[in-house]
Amino acid sequence: MEGDRQAVIVLAGMIGAGKSTYTEMIAKELGSTPFFESVDDNRILEMFYDDPKRWAFALQIHFLNTRFRSIKDALQDRNNVLDRSIYEDALFTKINYETGNMSDAEMDTYLSLLDNMMEELAGMPKKAPDLLIYLRGPLEIHLDRIKKRGRDYEQITEENQELLDYYKHLHSRYDDWFNEYDKSETLVLQIDELDLEREEDRVEVMRRIREKLDELGNE
Repeated sequence: MEGDRQAVIVLAGMIGAGKSTYTEMIAKELGSTPFFESVDDNRILEMFYDDPKRWAFALQIHFLNTRFRSIKDALQDRNNVLDRSIYEDALFTKINYETGNMSDAEMDTYLSLLDNMMEELAGMPKKAPDLLIYLRGPLEIHLDRIKKRGRDYEQITEENQELLDYYKHLHSRYDDWFNEYDKSETLVLQIDELDLEREEDRVEVMRRIREKLDELGNE
């Protein structure tokens, strides 16, 4: 929309938070470019859910690579929205390490690669996003949305109850991750209080985002 401040915005949140839906709406409202993380061409993701100990390291390297490419592309411009970014990536890797899906050697290798990539970003003309939006909500909402979107490999069944433990562990660590995030300004949206299917809520979300962007423009 004419008059909106240009900005690089990244979305963050637990699986099932609605990041892609928010990204699509925000990009449309601000006239910016959306960056979506595709799962359809990720050959490793479904294998990870089937055998996490075998595929966790490969999956995290895949995500690190694709998210690094996306943030590099995004930081070339000043007007785009990413539905997930490299800044969250280490959280998922740490959860896999803590649950025994990755070895010490794999974790050390991942962290070394991540450090190298972050050094590359620090050398770019634009070094970080302008705003990170954290989609925060209770675990029950995330689990309900995961169930409704129906990806077979994400579903909790009698045979894979350990997947519920994974979701619980991941969700329990998100606030800690967010509290330590320091790359840009932030905005928290409570997904249990906002429903993008309601026009008034979409208007309210964009009001908060524009208000935050206006604040950034005055700094």
